[in-house]
Amino acid sequence: EVQLQASGGGSVQAGGSLRLSCAASGLTFDDYAIAWFRQAPGKERERVACPSETDGTTEYTDSVKGRFAISSDNAKNMVYLQMNNLKPEDTAVYYCAGKGPTGSYYFARQYEYWGQGTQVTVSS
Repeated sequence: EVQLQASGGGSVQAGGSLRLSCAASGLTFDDYAIAWFRQAPGKERERVACPSETDGTTEYTDSVKGRFAISSDNAKNMVYLQMNNLKPEDTAVYYCAGKGPTGSYYFARQYEYWGQGTQVTVSS
């Protein structure tokens, strides 16, 4: 059984940092990719970071480029999202999601597995 568990959210002031963690079980990173999405109240789920479909790197949504970074520890089956210089508009529930190699990495509907979400609140 595949499970993803996101954690590490919290409340911070603007300019602060958080590191989100996604613990994966029942899958390996050789076969599955992990992406991060977020959803703010009243808004659609938004892709934050996902594997690039062109060059093997990570793609970030424009609003987080230069501030957020994905890393992974394959030995621990963990993926992290380091978030620096947080802004109030980053406030959302953050989800990690996993999918196999077929289909696009860019769309939430393509992801088979989802963590439960972790709340990030940034105050001004």
